[in-house]
Amino acid sequence: MERIEGLNYAPVGKPQPVVKPGEFIFAAVALDHAHIYGMTNGLCEAGGTLKWVYDPDPDKVLAFLKRYPQAKAARSLDEVLNDAEVHLCAGAAITSKRCALGLKVMEAGKDYFTDKAPLTSLEQLAAAKETAARTGKKYMVYYSERLHNECAVFAGQLIADGAIGQVLQVIGLGPHRLSAPSRPKWFFEHEYYGGILCDIGSHQIEQYLFYSGASDAQVVRSHIANYAHPEYPELEDFGEAMLVGNNGTSNYFRVDWFTPDGLGTWGDGRTTILGTKGFIELRKYINIGEERTGNHLFLANGEVEQHIRCDGNVGYPFFGALILDVLNRTETAMTQEHAFKAAELCVKAQLAAVKIS
Repeated sequence: MERIEGLNYAPVGKPQPVVKPGEFIFAAVALDHAHIYGMTNGLCEAGGTLKWVYDPDPDKVLAFLKRYPQAKAARSLDEVLNDAEVHLCAGAAITSKRCALGLKVMEAGKDYFTDKAPLTSLEQLAAAKETAARTGKKYMVYYSERLHNECAVFAGQLIADGAIGQVLQVIGLGPHRLSAPSRPKWFFEHEYYGGILCDIGSHQIEQYLFYSGASDAQVVRSHIANYAHPEYPELEDFGEAMLVGNNGTSNYFRVDWFTPDGLGTWGDGRTTILGTKGFIELRKYINIGEERTGNHLFLANGEVEQHIRCDGNVGYPFFGALILDVLNRTETAMTQEHAFKAAELCVKAQLAAVKIS
């Protein structure tokens, strides 16, 4: 089911603990999106101890406990926030409510780890920045299409090693299967999901910033459309944008809800990274027409032409790095500036978007 419906995508990796049991304690709060399972998997595999789970919906809590019986169901959010042992709260709330939850978590003295998109407005961004700065707590984001994909992780390592020279451009394709009957009502309400560029576009913008090394960018042009789903008038089933970074790099990405039923996974997500000495292509979830495994990396430069299968060979180092960052108050997994800049640009791309009809 995880390969068919992206909303249930929750990668499972090899345990690579960076702490001993009980040294890093976290809670899962707000279970509105199933990405909470991927977030929890990553933290547990890195050695985190899951102590609490909370959601107002008891059915969501029961489903979570079946997967993670070691957790204890909290009677309220306050019960979690008042527990001095908890270092971090991971949450996948309704998109427009993620910031409000994060503010509560940080005010309670905990670090916050939220599903993407981490917020839906510039006003929320300002509040998150202020609270994070004042409390000294983290507002980290689960940009899973890079952090929880092995070929995407390996691409970052290759770029850092100079395999393709200086990055010039990143092109991202983020198609998803709609699976409308499985989606909650809020998924189709713009006020709550924030728009397609804010939602799944956040993956693409974060990847661009990371691979290119740009610390800021300008949204040159963005488009949105509802081409084929009039029964959901607030849904945007297509979006695209072009950005230019402050280091002279460029980015184009397209996101959509048009994955056909015949494809063996929920979306043929791809990324192409052009450098001065070569290029990398990522086929993240399928190598269409060849094999239904994911994590395919293609590299060409002045020395080699390679197809590298990364599945099961790279791991997900972000989660261990995040745990150590929380304990040591460092920024090795992701800087707060980077997390917020990606959020800012996806909101700006959404706000600037011209509707195609």
